[in-house]
Amino acid sequence: MCRSFCIGGLSLQDFYKTVLNEAQDEFYEKRSRFIGYCKPVKTEQEAIDFIHSKRSVHWDATHNVYAYIIKDGNIQRYSDDGEPQGTAGVPVLDVIKKNNVVDCVVVVTRYFGGILLGGGGLVRAYSHSAKIALNAGKIIIMETCYCCSVRISYNQYGKVSTLIIQTEGVIDDTFFTDNVKINFHISKLNLNLLQKKLNDATSGEIIAEVLEEKYFIKEE
Repeated sequence: MCRSFCIGGLSLQDFYKTVLNEAQDEFYEKRSRFIGYCKPVKTEQEAIDFIHSKRSVHWDATHNVYAYIIKDGNIQRYSDDGEPQGTAGVPVLDVIKKNNVVDCVVVVTRYFGGILLGGGGLVRAYSHSAKIALNAGKIIIMETCYCCSVRISYNQYGKVSTLIIQTEGVIDDTFFTDNVKINFHISKLNLNLLQKKLNDATSGEIIAEVLEEKYFIKEE
């Protein structure tokens, strides 16, 4: 989840965790089949659409339990879908929260195998289903970066592109015309360092123009 205090000059509001991909995994518990699905989403409607799609696919399932958290508005919803209250949707939501994941929906489909699991067994089964679904989707950290641009001469291209990479910037695009334009993104924390290096290397001739802020996957 996003938090409001700072580390090293960066607010933790500049970071959040989500899942990289739509994914699924499954397991059996006392003959019941549990299928855990997850998907990264940006809006509540996207989460609802995903839930409906799984209900449509698994129309014959005993239960289609779900939970989701949307970062904007801090929206949190869950459903036990007929399981005893507190044994299904809440455990799924708790797994999402304990992993600090947002902008994510998890659906757990159960096909009943004929053996009752009891309240504790259901909690463990739905928790495990959510966990393996998130693991399949791969939890990632998203970081706010500055999207920047520099215009340079061909003679400066090698030096400037090297400085961008050295300060952990990522070059997104390069345009070669009568001069060279480099579009890149860089951590908010590293931009000042890059600006200083550009200033020193080009005697103040080159400065990166900040175009916008945008979330990118934080590299490990």
